[in-house]
Amino acid sequence: MVTQAQNAKLVRTGPGTPMGNLFRRYWIPAFLSEEVPTPDCPPVRVKLLSEDLLAFRDSEGRVGLVDEFCPHRRVSLWFGRNEMGGIRCAYHGWKFSASGECLEVPSEEASGTFKKSVRLLSYPCIEQGGVVWTYMGPPELKPPFPEFEWMQVPASHRYVCKRIQESNYLQAMEGGIDSSHVSFLHSGELHTDPLHKGTQGAQYQRDATPQFEVMESAGGLLIGARRRADGGKSYWRITQWIMPWYTMIPPYGDHALHGHAWVPMDDENCYVWSMTHHPSRPLSTDERAAMESGQGIYAELIPGTYRTVANKRNDYLIDREAQKKGIYYSGVKGIAMQDASLQESMGPIVDRSLERLASTDIAIVKARRRLLAAADAVADGTQPPGLDPATHRVRSASFVLPPEVPLADVVEEVTAVVEGAHTSI
Repeated sequence: MVTQAQNAKLVRTGPGTPMGNLFRRYWIPAFLSEEVPTPDCPPVRVKLLSEDLLAFRDSEGRVGLVDEFCPHRRVSLWFGRNEMGGIRCAYHGWKFSASGECLEVPSEEASGTFKKSVRLLSYPCIEQGGVVWTYMGPPELKPPFPEFEWMQVPASHRYVCKRIQESNYLQAMEGGIDSSHVSFLHSGELHTDPLHKGTQGAQYQRDATPQFEVMESAGGLLIGARRRADGGKSYWRITQWIMPWYTMIPPYGDHALHGHAWVPMDDENCYVWSMTHHPSRPLSTDERAAMESGQGIYAELIPGTYRTVANKRNDYLIDREAQKKGIYYSGVKGIAMQDASLQESMGPIVDRSLERLASTDIAIVKARRRLLAAADAVADGTQPPGLDPATHRVRSASFVLPPEVPLADVVEEVTAVVEGAHTSI
């Protein structure tokens, strides 16, 4: 259990908070490259860690991520003109570069010195894997750029999307490291969803009493969930949790690998990033169509937004008849929205001091402890885990072992990133 004080420390991520200081030490997936597709296209609002920001692509194709509000009178630069190498405020024409430099102050151009005293807050950006990443921490402590496998494969092997969830990042992320709920909440989908059905792993998920073995890794946690398999063997599902908010979902058969990033917008909302890739082949037309239509770990989005069609204002389109028939265990369609509906039902920030945890929650307990310890370490001047790109070069896995074989004997081999097929049944 956590106290209310510990809970507040875990969930508050704004400027100056312990967890906010920790998260600002990492490169952050900020927005999709497709949101600013061409030079001088319209700017977009981006909210990260309770900061209101603005993204734009300038005339030379450079991406900027800056304070949304003009330093002159604090009006939103979202109404500005993206033109001729910068974003120009529509109120008085002040203009700024992608790096935050003040390029023009029309009313003060007689001397040309005033603009040198003005600067717009900006954060560095790098584009990779179809995503624009930013670093919001102390410049002198900027870490190496991430090296997750999904970022490295060809675009034909990868699909990346995001959605907005109306809850704190932590209760969303904790669902991503909770392997036990799959046997209940997603039990209908495992045998019908095109990205899961027809695999031995989906069959073994019927065992609703998994036994957990959780190990600390260099980057976070390695979470093993063991279920009964045929012939008295053990079916293992290995989830990777990489600091501070990444999860790698164990695969099914030759289906692609999936993962998430749970990135705080503010304390009551988060971006849920979903990343799918296959290490050795392009994603098929059917796989892409399934993901684009909101199947698997994806959700159907309201066109032109990153908000979901099913949401708390329409009770997630719950179908009680489908619930009775076992088509959808909770009555909500889709793996993503089954998770989101229950996580949002906790309220924007759940009071964890009221929880009654069980043995299957061991990964959640360890992740909370590691986050709290990392926040304390940063406050003491120590580098947090998960910054080294080597900690990103791992995979999730699913496999069968004889019951007498310890997980520790095989886990390094089955989770290594190597050429060829991934370890999956």
